[in-house]
Amino acid sequence: MKKLIFTFLNCYILGSLSISAQQPVDYVDPFIGTTNYSVCNPGAVCPNGMMSVVPFNVMGSDLNMYDKDKRWWSAPYEYNNKYFTGFAHVTLSGVGCPELGTLLTMPTTGKLDVDYRHYGSEYSNEQATPGYYAVSLKKYGIRCEVSATTRSSAERFTFPKGEGHILLNLGNGLTNEVGGMVRRVSDTEIEGYRLVGTFCYNPQAVFPIYFVMRVNKHPVSAGYWKKQPPMDGPEKDWDPDQGKYKLYTTYGKELAGDDVGYYFNYDCAEGEQIEVQMGVSFVSIENARQNLNTEQPQFAFDNTRQQARQTWAETLNRVTVEGGTEAQRRMFYTALYHTQIHPNILQDVNGQYPEMESFKIGNINKGNRYTVFSLWDTYRNVGQLMTLLYPDKQLDMVRSMIGMYKEWGWMPKWELYSRETWTMEGDPAIPFIADTWLKGLCDFDIDTAYEAFYKSATLPGKDNKMRPDVDNYYRRGYVPMGEYAADMSGDNSVSHALEYYIADASLANLAEALGKKQDAKRFRQQSLGYRHYYSKESGTLRPINQDGTFLTPFDPKDGADFSNAPGFHEGSAWNYTFYVPHDIKGLARLMGGDKKFVQKLQRVFDEGLYDPANEPDIAYPYLFTYFKGEEWRTEKIVTSLINKNFSDKPNGIPGNDDCGTMSTWLIFSMMGLYPDCPGTPSYALTKPVFDKVTLHLDKRYYPKGDIIIDGTKPLKKYRISHSELVH
Repeated sequence: MKKLIFTFLNCYILGSLSISAQQPVDYVDPFIGTTNYSVCNPGAVCPNGMMSVVPFNVMGSDLNMYDKDKRWWSAPYEYNNKYFTGFAHVTLSGVGCPELGTLLTMPTTGKLDVDYRHYGSEYSNEQATPGYYAVSLKKYGIRCEVSATTRSSAERFTFPKGEGHILLNLGNGLTNEVGGMVRRVSDTEIEGYRLVGTFCYNPQAVFPIYFVMRVNKHPVSAGYWKKQPPMDGPEKDWDPDQGKYKLYTTYGKELAGDDVGYYFNYDCAEGEQIEVQMGVSFVSIENARQNLNTEQPQFAFDNTRQQARQTWAETLNRVTVEGGTEAQRRMFYTALYHTQIHPNILQDVNGQYPEMESFKIGNINKGNRYTVFSLWDTYRNVGQLMTLLYPDKQLDMVRSMIGMYKEWGWMPKWELYSRETWTMEGDPAIPFIADTWLKGLCDFDIDTAYEAFYKSATLPGKDNKMRPDVDNYYRRGYVPMGEYAADMSGDNSVSHALEYYIADASLANLAEALGKKQDAKRFRQQSLGYRHYYSKESGTLRPINQDGTFLTPFDPKDGADFSNAPGFHEGSAWNYTFYVPHDIKGLARLMGGDKKFVQKLQRVFDEGLYDPANEPDIAYPYLFTYFKGEEWRTEKIVTSLINKNFSDKPNGIPGNDDCGTMSTWLIFSMMGLYPDCPGTPSYALTKPVFDKVTLHLDKRYYPKGDIIIDGTKPLKKYRISHSELVH
């Protein structure tokens, strides 16, 4: 009987483990997208968390933070690099410009050395799961493990016997800013701040990040360091033993400067574990301490790790897929994981947050205040995914954007920790919010939102921060070259106008839904000005000179591979010509009819003119669904693009993930539907990758509950409205 019971228990345990391994969280591989310029990272973070703890390997004695093409790293981690210089706290995922990635903690052994070019180490045995990362440092024999809560880090370092150190480097990071301060509070606690900002080189977007850091063991000694200014000779020839870094072993107050740090020294037993915690805030040091005290009242690394995993499990369980391969499930759930990293919660546990473009401190009493709105990217599909799967978050994000308008008079374009970076172009808050309202999520201040939209869609250029080159857009229906950039090589006039057209089309839809008929008529007319750009000679949209003539000479292939051709931003005319999703049939008439439109669109894919790594053309495969008898092309092309450009390997995302935008393209495409026109509540349909997809919708917002997509049945239609889908 005992043997039978034992056998039964073994079967039960093994069966339970097998079932457990099938949870969505177990399919996530955070190493996907960590090379190929996808700029994701495998660090520890909670869903939409303020804190992230990320291995930093892009700063070495030979790398100098450049890649082989002399481009700045825009992420703290690149899969193929092997020189580890610490863990960065608070980072960005999938963005194209370097920023944040500071507050570097580093464990070392042996003689104290605070120069990263010496203390950096090669590493092995990396592990990463949602909310957890671990690595072994070859130089020191130290095992590093990190996890996170929403606003704090948990770090555990296992040392060999001998002299050990924990360093906090405030001088280095990804940011273009310099300067920080560190202050000793006690033997085991320090506090301070680090300046960060100037994202994409905007000098106005500077702000401090405040921190409180604790260790769970009293050091045998501790102190500060400060980099000394050059005395003579190039920096690379200096030796730290000759005084490059001045160490302060008895100085007990605080130290500030451009390159400062703090060290804890230990006499470690073999296998001794020392834990580190760091709380952060964008309001104050005291708030950073309160965040840490609230979210981690004691040192309990394993508990923090388990809580992070459980939070991810609950977040990822919104979708269940059946069928497909193991690799496809890893691709799908890792993509869903990537969409839940940004935007980030901004307010502290007491509700305080920095107001937009202000020194004022706001306070939120309900929901979350979010930050990191990469809207030029995410208005195209991420907002639509959030509306469907995470409507509570989407509403808080919309309310956050409206709050920004109330605080400084403009909606965000590319907002970063309450600073506007003015990155990319257009008026992206309009389609992002209009799409949400038109899909039935209406629990926000639509009157204030509409006021903001009307302002940016009607004000003259001299008064219009969102559309500074809009005057001729109003008068002529288009933006001629030279309105925004006198240097024609840096002119993005067509790209700017196309973004205004889609914003105005979305605004027309919203105005109509709100009963504002005259506004709807006006904005609808504005949205159709794209017709001016169509050139029969080139068969594409084409820049227009100030005198109304088309730019000559002109090659519609110029600007591919993210280079900027006159008129276009990060793309060619082919990458932009079909980006008028609000009037596809009208564009087809310009091109000579449906047949010629389809032939020309097919040419984009046949001749390699499609760019899967940038936003303007990512919906192209779905445009065939507008033409009866041609819908099969969507299925064929989408299947090919998934297989060619995505995988479950580190290079498995084609270029910058752009705060989850490329991952969202994959999610929708694998599920068999895609929101191809922002600001219009509809989807194109195609065959799913999986046999069955179940969307577990929140019944507070979608009373009908789950949606089941059966991938084994043939499609009877190729377009569906949002209302039809959720009912």
